[in-house]
Amino acid sequence: MTTLDVLRAHPFVAELPEASLSRLAAYARPVVWHPGQRLFEPGRPAERFWLVRGGEVVLDVRVPGRGDVAIESIGPGGVLGWSWLFPPYRWQFGAVAVQRSMAVEFTAAAVRRLIETDDALGKELTTRFMAIVVDRLQAARGRLVDLYAYPSELPSAG
Repeated sequence: MTTLDVLRAHPFVAELPEASLSRLAAYARPVVWHPGQRLFEPGRPAERFWLVRGGEVVLDVRVPGRGDVAIESIGPGGVLGWSWLFPPYRWQFGAVAVQRSMAVEFTAAAVRRLIETDDALGKELTTRFMAIVVDRLQAARGRLVDLYAYPSELPSAG
């Protein structure tokens, strides 16, 4: 299965025009993560993003006095990373693989250049990523409310 085939099947991009998928595939490669592997940390440069094909990755946020707190689980069909799209291109959350996971990894700078030159693709991807941003921020808010309402019941990220 080629990277282009994988993109055609991934729900986040499957409905994009074939020409857009082909251009995106040029900046993508398959990756595998192992349980416990940290993918990124808050504040570090956001230079990649991923379409998850299998396994499970947990997004977490650092809470003073509590460590890394899990805010959301990303599994097959999910998207990991949006901070690459918005300056200052720094991760807002952290992420760790909790199962052996497979994804398609994109080079953020190359995709940013692509969407700057293709208005239709840029609008479509930005709209789709904004939906991810809203979901992630709502999940973070919900977990932090739980943390302070029920501090002993919230699991940590590992």
